[in-house]
Amino acid sequence: MIKVVIVDDHPVVRDGLRGMFAGDDRFTVLGEAGDGREALAVTEAVAPDVVLMDLRMPVMDGVTTIRELKARGSAARVLVLTTYDTDSDVLPAIKAGATGYLLKDTPREELFRAVVAAHRGESVLSPAVAGRLMGQLRSPAKEPLSQREIEVLTLTARGCSNRETAKRLFISEATVKTHLLHAYAKLGVRDRAAAVATAIEQGLIRRD
Repeated sequence: MIKVVIVDDHPVVRDGLRGMFAGDDRFTVLGEAGDGREALAVTEAVAPDVVLMDLRMPVMDGVTTIRELKARGSAARVLVLTTYDTDSDVLPAIKAGATGYLLKDTPREELFRAVVAAHRGESVLSPAVAGRLMGQLRSPAKEPLSQREIEVLTLTARGCSNRETAKRLFISEATVKTHLLHAYAKLGVRDRAAAVATAIEQGLIRRD
């Protein structure tokens, strides 16, 4: 049997996953945790084969937890199971050492197959995540947005005009336009709406 630990800050999600695995004799759930710090303690105590890891949690997030598990020499394979598939979530998790990355809308049988594959050490990615990673590999590295460009885009996303943005940041309207143009070029877009959408998708600004 494949020994599993479930890490998610939502008790309902943990209960649902535990119930799913309880109905299949290939798996046994040895424990669960509601945050990264608790996950480290549980994993060290029960030595699972696979850890199902959420990313955005209190106390310690998933990426930090994955990195710490690797630093401690844990043999457990980490399979990310999350709602988020932005570049700012996917790439750090893979770099930290996650064996796979799935979204929470993954069907039950696909999740089971992914856990079995992760146990064998195989990389498992949801189609959306695989496509995003391929896009990153195929696209040349782009210059990152400056902090001021991010601030301008954040206010733009909130519906501020160039004049309102200028007042809030204590800069001129011309400077706002310059920052927007630079942001468009770096993001590969042509207008405000596309810039905001792309920045949100890449996790550069938050959706309010």
